[in-house]
Amino acid sequence: MAYQFRAISHTVKTGKKNTLRCKSNSELVDSKKFVVDTSIIIDGEITRMLELERIRSGSEIIIPLAVLDELQSQASVNKEHGFVGLEEVRRIRDLCLKKEILLNFVGERPDLEDIKLAKRGRIDAMIKDIALNEKATLVTADFVQSLVAQAQGVESMYISNPPKTSNLLFEDYFDENTMSVHIKEGVCPLAKKGIPDNFKLIKIKEVGTSRKEISSIITEISEASRVSGIGKVEISRSGATVIQYGKYRISITRPPFSDAIEVTIVKPIVKLTLGDYSISKKLTEKLSTGAEGIIISGPPGSGKSTFASSLAEFYVSNEKIVKTFESPRDLQVPDEVTQYAPLEGSFEKAVDILLLVRPDYTIFDEVRRAPDFEVFSDMRLAGVGMVGVVHASSPIDAIQRFIGRVELGMIPHILDTIIFIKGGRIQKVYEITLTVKVPSGMAEADLARPLVEVRDFESGTVEYEIYTYGEENVVIPVIEANSPISDNPMFRLAESRIKDVIRRFDPEADISILSNNRAQVLVNKNVVPRIIGKGGSTVSELEKILGIKLDVDAKNSASPREIDFEIDESGSLISIYLPDSLVGKMVDIHIGNEYIFSSQVGKKARIKIDKGTDNGKRLISAIREAQEIKIFHSK
Repeated sequence: MAYQFRAISHTVKTGKKNTLRCKSNSELVDSKKFVVDTSIIIDGEITRMLELERIRSGSEIIIPLAVLDELQSQASVNKEHGFVGLEEVRRIRDLCLKKEILLNFVGERPDLEDIKLAKRGRIDAMIKDIALNEKATLVTADFVQSLVAQAQGVESMYISNPPKTSNLLFEDYFDENTMSVHIKEGVCPLAKKGIPDNFKLIKIKEVGTSRKEISSIITEISEASRVSGIGKVEISRSGATVIQYGKYRISITRPPFSDAIEVTIVKPIVKLTLGDYSISKKLTEKLSTGAEGIIISGPPGSGKSTFASSLAEFYVSNEKIVKTFESPRDLQVPDEVTQYAPLEGSFEKAVDILLLVRPDYTIFDEVRRAPDFEVFSDMRLAGVGMVGVVHASSPIDAIQRFIGRVELGMIPHILDTIIFIKGGRIQKVYEITLTVKVPSGMAEADLARPLVEVRDFESGTVEYEIYTYGEENVVIPVIEANSPISDNPMFRLAESRIKDVIRRFDPEADISILSNNRAQVLVNKNVVPRIIGKGGSTVSELEKILGIKLDVDAKNSASPREIDFEIDESGSLISIYLPDSLVGKMVDIHIGNEYIFSSQVGKKARIKIDKGTDNGKRLISAIREAQEIKIFHSK
């Protein structure tokens, strides 16, 4: 069978006045020539009409090239409707060949201007022009398209049959204990059964899912999602689509984003109230009156969204106006709660609208990217009660995700309560406060600084302190006073910091923390005077920088041994040649009695110094001024 491609002009001819006809595919169609649009192809109605022989043998089906290009464009960016539509075109072709029905591809391909105006009806107008010029019946599932065709005098057939929206193929894989279903082309479909933190991965079938099977599942879902009130396409990107179909969240991925076609379907298996979590009266009162910057944290699949839904219902029952920010919108919330998606792809734009509707609380599901943290902070500082859902492996990690994105001193103004969920249960609750004091482990009064205290909510015990140390923000666990010094992470941090500072004097210095405010520094004997400085000036400056008293002593080991060496200056390098026995060892380079730097001896018993570095410049100056250069190695 040959397929004809005929180009026609888009000049609209005067046609006789016709009436709009709404039909179902159970009727026998009298017309002999049909023009089909994108909507009717994607819905699969033409295929069903051909299968049921509602279109007679000898009829002609015309697919405008604009429709074919539109489907190809969608499929080329891995959008589901494009793949569904092209698969339907293939089935229409096979059925037309089998039933002796002529199939033609007619019209002109849309140009760049047509594509830009597609959303404003340009492609639809091209399709109607073809139907008018061909004196054919326009078949569409788009009610607006059918009304415009009627107004223009085009014979039209509006197929009002809705696609299948119940008992879809994937629903057979679910029972009351199924959390999620994972379907991948060529792999046995799997199901997670149980509850969060206590589930089993079970094979649904012992044979791999074929491309035809997974395509049928996707087609059903795609068609059902087009029906208002049943499903919504929440995310549509190249290679990935997320659809919220009733209570199911469906993620579809395709190559090249994934290595094969994959469908993941997640269903909430329980709906809980706040009372089901056995929370204390103290926490209930906090949530009712005092908590307005709440973070619900936990690992994936731990029950964070379920708790967020329970909290939304709790606030509604307390006569609060509650909204949500979600992408996808999959929280199971009361009807009183309006669920907002990103406005024009951005939650930042949605903030302007949300502030106008004056919510008491906004639940921000899945705060992940930097703009999400900024939106959460902006709304909280604007006075809106905020509840954020954040992925975190431990309770303190939820706070750390804000550090760096928000100024440290602003965190207590944005967050006040951290609720950590794991295995569907509340495992930890923190409250956050800002204070000014000397950090735990430090004693000098002049070391007082603003710090964030993270307290266990029930006991009030400070478990972490967050403050600026040097140029870094640090999160330090607070250890009881009688805990061994070696177990104190703050002391280990201080020890590392002291080593970094003392290293320029003696890279092999030994550091020992003696108490909360004192440390012992053991260095080579000849280095001690340099660390102490004239009248103790150097060590006093170091103590001020480090925030801790330093006891500087000489090591008891033998004095460093002076090493014979040869030095060569050529090109851009200074090469120092040493005995082979020192390969891999650290040596100290001095000019006169002044320590300059330390270096490790290379594999060829050689140290190379770039002349352009500070150390290289000092060595060049010493060579030219005939200053004494010495190299020492500690035994």
